[in-house]
Amino acid sequence: MLPLLPERTQKPRSNGVTMVMDKGLGIRQARDLVETSGHLIDFLKLGFGTSLVTKNIKEKIKLYQEYDMKVCVGGTLFEAFLIRDRLDDYLRFINDLGCDTIEVSDGSIQIESDRKCALIEQLSKKYTVVSEVGAKDSEVVLDTSHWIKSMENELSAGSNFVIGEARESGTVGIYEKNGSVDDQLIRNIISKVPQERIIWEAPLKSQQTWFIRLLGANVNLGNISPSEIAALETLRIGLRGDTFFDFLPPEMDKHKLTRK
Repeated sequence: MLPLLPERTQKPRSNGVTMVMDKGLGIRQARDLVETSGHLIDFLKLGFGTSLVTKNIKEKIKLYQEYDMKVCVGGTLFEAFLIRDRLDDYLRFINDLGCDTIEVSDGSIQIESDRKCALIEQLSKKYTVVSEVGAKDSEVVLDTSHWIKSMENELSAGSNFVIGEARESGTVGIYEKNGSVDDQLIRNIISKVPQERIIWEAPLKSQQTWFIRLLGANVNLGNISPSEIAALETLRIGLRGDTFFDFLPPEMDKHKLTRK
């Protein structure tokens, strides 16, 4: 191992976690993923409602869990059951899959804060809960106080982590429509909410780089594509051009290329 690299937390991690989005990988693809990058993945989200429409899902979940990943189905599926008043059916479904982690979200439907926190409190007695804050609709803009209060309340209710919504496009929630980070919003949030309890959805390399530069190698990042896990890890420890000089001792910076 190269000396003077940032120290990364090791699994099981309480911070520095990576949450991966599986949008329908086949079992052979999943096996390739865990064999190459399983040690780098902490949470594996079966995106949206894919767990309901893909085959061999139980086998795939078991495989992920063998590599110490917390597996959950997408928050959109939770919302789809909840809006139909079928929470018990949802719990039977994930129990049958063998999942011990639940994502509680309200990105597509409106759930009153008190009810959402009551659900988190109820579910956290049996499951690991991650809750998502923010809307999937780019036209819905939440003020800073809403983000902070929601995150604080949901952590107090029993969420292990809160997720900053961005969708797989990385153009809503904590980001502007062009994919750039809402800098002031993030800084305001982390001034009040412990950053080690927040998973920032960051599907784009530019977004991952921004958070790593601001919060370090052990920032929690989510909505990561299976094909980008190793690449993200190199970003975290300065082995990719975007962060190469961010983790070098100051005396080594003199070797940075300059162009006239």
